Amino acid sequence: MHPFEFPLELPPRGSRQRLHALHAQLRAAILDGRLAAGLRLPATRELATALGLSRNTVVAAYERLLSEGYLEARQGAGNFVAALGTPRPSAPAADGTDRRLAAPWRGIAPPPPPTPATVPCDFRLGSPDARPFPFDVWRRLSMRAWRAASRAAPVYGAPQGQPALREAIAHHVAFARAVACGPDDVIVTRGAQQAFDLLARVLVTPGRTVVAVEEPGYPPLREAFAAAGAKLVGVPVDAEGLVVERLPAQARVIYVTPSHQFPLGVTLSPRRRAALLAFAQAHGATVIEDDYDSEFRYGERPLDALQTLDRAGTVCYVGTFSKCLFPALRLGYAVAPAWLAPALARARRLADGYGDPAAQETLAAFIAEGHLARHVRRMRRVYAQRRERLLEALDRHGRGRLEVWPSSAGLHLAARLPRGVRACELVAQAAAQGIHLEALGGYALGRPAPNGLAFGFGRVEEATIDEAVRRIARLLG
Repeated sequence: MHPFEFPLELPPRGSRQRLHALHAQLRAAILDGRLAAGLRLPATRELATALGLSRNTVVAAYERLLSEGYLEARQGAGNFVAALGTPRPSAPAADGTDRRLAAPWRGIAPPPPPTPATVPCDFRLGSPDARPFPFDVWRRLSMRAWRAASRAAPVYGAPQGQPALREAIAHHVAFARAVACGPDDVIVTRGAQQAFDLLARVLVTPGRTVVAVEEPGYPPLREAFAAAGAKLVGVPVDAEGLVVERLPAQARVIYVTPSHQFPLGVTLSPRRRAALLAFAQAHGATVIEDDYDSEFRYGERPLDALQTLDRAGTVCYVGTFSKCLFPALRLGYAVAPAWLAPALARARRLADGYGDPAAQETLAAFIAEGHLARHVRRMRRVYAQRRERLLEALDRHGRGRLEVWPSSAGLHLAARLPRGVRACELVAQAAAQGIHLEALGGYALGRPAPNGLAFGFGRVEEATIDEAVRRIARLLG
């Protein structure tokens, strides 16, 4: 019977390294806790017999461990694992940070626990309704992809993504958004956030690159670029979107959500689009176009994507399937200009090699067979009804107190609060009544954000909207 619950790998009989191997492996087991303090080790004769060693070899190994303080001998009882003191953690710096971390990562708090998936009335942003998704179709296509994978040669996937998915995405964005691209321009990512992280890696020189972001804007994008060492500059947003005239001349990366600004919901005007592209070309800047929520538009024809208008290769178009399908899918993409695509592919390979080939093949078939277009059309009708019900409720109960920002797309609306009402306090009061809201102040980089609320209607039950808004209006006094 083996004396320990873990294996000991010893050289073959006759090797002069058997003593060294036994000593090193027992010491490692003590250090990592597999041999706990106070544990009695087998007698030397017993261990030697079990391992096929000479007793002298075991005695010598124990004596080394005793001399090093890993064992303690008790008269008449045997050898026991010593109680080792735990290393004292290094003291943090005066400001509470640990200098072993790179500067952008110091002082990072642990991530908050996720918000419960179900609350009585959930106006959370960025949460689509996955219940109507055709999971039966997805399951069938997924099984087909796995059957094909089982017959294929076992090879690593391409960092850019599976060829079938890159081709499907190229056709999809060309049809839905008039984005001019081919499969070679597409880099498949694990959601839009990985696309932002990869872009930060290849576009930022730490401590030097100035990145202009919308203010208020999307925090995860800002965090990705700050972690890469960028200098972030907030640029205000008004009724026409990003105020291009306020862009700093030294900006070399500009992030914008032109179709449905996050979080205010306004659309970047044609005049500002032209001015932004002219600025980028004149200053050698790269524009990251996050086509956030562009699949869901209500009433009016969407404006062309910035990438469609770009003639100088300044725009990298980023999209995701998290909103139009379901977030757990974790698949997005970047449509990059020719000078940028190879670097992004290289960064993707270094980051995590490649994505899930079976999931990518499943999505490729889902798009190519028309299931994505049908699902988007269906959900556009569902979301349009919820949006209309929310607008009616905000007008009925909040007229004069909740001023809605104009918005013709996406899965949320933003509303300005009256002077003297603090959004954060209102959010807490609403939460006590089972209504999950978000304050616009949480999306500000530095300067005060508009005092208002964001209402996501992706997951909210239509029947609860009117009563929830009525309660919020009553909290306003």
